[in-house]
Amino acid sequence: MEGTIKSGYYRNKFTELGYKEEDVNKKIEDSFQTLFYGLPEERIYFPVGEDLGYIVDTGNHDVRTEGMSYGMMMCVQLDKKEEFDRLWNWAKTYMFMDSGVNKGYFAWSCKTDGTKNSYGPAPDGEEYFALALFFASNRWGDGKGIFEYSKQARELLHECIHKGEGDGIGEPMWEPSNYLIKFIPNCNFTDPSYHLPHFYELFALWAYEEDREFFKKAADASRSFLKLACHEKTGLCSEYAEYDGTVHSGDQEIFGRHDWYYSDAYRTIANIGLDYLWFAADEWQVTCANNLQQFFCETVKHHASGIYQVDGTIIMGEALHPVAMIATNAQASLAANGPYANECVDKFYHTELRAGDRRYYDNCLYMFALLALSGNYRIWM
Repeated sequence: MEGTIKSGYYRNKFTELGYKEEDVNKKIEDSFQTLFYGLPEERIYFPVGEDLGYIVDTGNHDVRTEGMSYGMMMCVQLDKKEEFDRLWNWAKTYMFMDSGVNKGYFAWSCKTDGTKNSYGPAPDGEEYFALALFFASNRWGDGKGIFEYSKQARELLHECIHKGEGDGIGEPMWEPSNYLIKFIPNCNFTDPSYHLPHFYELFALWAYEEDREFFKKAADASRSFLKLACHEKTGLCSEYAEYDGTVHSGDQEIFGRHDWYYSDAYRTIANIGLDYLWFAADEWQVTCANNLQQFFCETVKHHASGIYQVDGTIIMGEALHPVAMIATNAQASLAANGPYANECVDKFYHTELRAGDRRYYDNCLYMFALLALSGNYRIWM
């Protein structure tokens, strides 16, 4: 397969299965309207005043860089500039840190009134902010101040990889010795779902010229890392991992348990699927996606919303985000060519947005899968 970066072609897995394009488009728009303008118990987006807005984690009752950057990516893909600008303005107003050890980064969690819950960053927010900003620049053009999107993205990425150089204050978000993204800057392990080589390929085109080689190496390093982190038979990975791909089981007294296939980890196969669609850089991604879908559709067919060790051993308990799991298993079909690729997409198409307090995370991954599988998660050049 040739990636869309070269071919310009975006698959629509839904129409390939016989769904009507107008029905798919309606499903996308209806989902956006529900998430952004639905009833209070449905929506995750809330406008504030004339020019601000935030996305709330409805399970934890806070605003996270994860959700804010996810919302910006949704908006740029769907040509929703007003909502994009409101989210970015809120993030810069309340989350950006202009002093202290983490100057130049964004506080990963705030209250809905903008008060910071933490003065630490989470690197997945920064990388989504950066690519959403580049896409906004390419799709809508740069504005002034914080809306000079491309400048904002370049400065953020420069900070992410050069933090601490010279003055020794703070830590970079990527480990300089191996080009792998960290879980948080002041640690020496990673989160497999943070690895977005398809983003880094684009950073290597659009970052400051002196930073481009770093991101090209980061793309290669992350693809190599994911081969180590994803189990050779199940395709599963842990939420946190060492740089050599082995499960990270330490720090449980600080972060809790993350040595299993659980919430964060679901995003990894979705990222692999989108990377394959955009760049088709590694046929291993096809194998991994096939293995993961076989695991869910065969091995644990009757317990497909559980908790698992990376080798597939079932752990007592149920998934906290079962809709997210269905969505990411389906997004794997952007790479998969096995017997369950269509089944996973079909199951997802007939799955509704999640309701209730835990809807935020599930529905963000639901929206990304809907965009990706319909050919609407695009590279804006």
